[in-house]
Amino acid sequence: MPPQPSEPRSYTQPAAYQSLPGGPLDPDRSFYDRVAGAERTLTQQFEIPIRSAQAWEVPAGSLVRLYSVEGPQVGDLNLWNLNNPRERFWAARTRQLQRASMTTYDRFWSTLPYLRPLATVVADSLAGHPDAEVIHDLLGTRCDPYVNRMLADYDFDYHCHSNLTRAVLPHGLTEFDVHDVLNVFQFAGLNDKREYFMDSCPARPGDHFEFFAEVDLLCALSTCPGGDLSVHMWGPEAASTEEQLEHCHPLGVEVYSLPDDVLADWTPPETAAYQGQHGRHGLAAEPYRA
Repeated sequence: MPPQPSEPRSYTQPAAYQSLPGGPLDPDRSFYDRVAGAERTLTQQFEIPIRSAQAWEVPAGSLVRLYSVEGPQVGDLNLWNLNNPRERFWAARTRQLQRASMTTYDRFWSTLPYLRPLATVVADSLAGHPDAEVIHDLLGTRCDPYVNRMLADYDFDYHCHSNLTRAVLPHGLTEFDVHDVLNVFQFAGLNDKREYFMDSCPARPGDHFEFFAEVDLLCALSTCPGGDLSVHMWGPEAASTEEQLEHCHPLGVEVYSLPDDVLADWTPPETAAYQGQHGRHGLAAEPYRA
């Protein structure tokens, strides 16, 4: 008799990466609540058209709001330190330190050798959604024309990788600077076979995702060419480009300055305190010997 399939296992082990109370993984929620609820002054406002992207600069201490304008739409977000773009958002480490999707109080961690919060999420209108655990996805990355050619055997130049590349060129960056993203408003996760899936975006007009800039940032956001991802982009059931277009909508961006009194006790986070002789400190340390 063939072996019977076992019941799916549930894993309850604690997180591997933890800090002490009040440490870097335990931010001051009362401060971020004050940021989210403070009076704000609009300094930038624009819409990103379908199948496009825009890059914009954000001073440290500002608030950024991404929002659904007229219908469900996924956005692919990149962040860089404006003054040193070698320091940029590190999606993989953020997954380890936070979770597989982002929501209020989660932080965008930067790459080595800097390792600090570039921004902190302060508001998420979908935090109470029944599928909140798989919204604002960090597991996947941007769609790109290379995998499209591999899977679909044709060229398409408006994938998020392409859109982000075009958006950052005027800022002195190139395709090599585009990196793994936060998929804002994206409903995605792992199915019962542990395969990556994407499903219909739950965002509706007015839904929003806000983050506080901990350092001077260059941000770039692409409106995914799959729109709300309610139709397949690849495989035997793939929708045509024209069919996908029916599910595409713009995304809105607003940037706000905050009152001085709200930021009175806030200082931008320092880069990693590691003092060893690796990375930016050189490579002269002795190898480990047991």
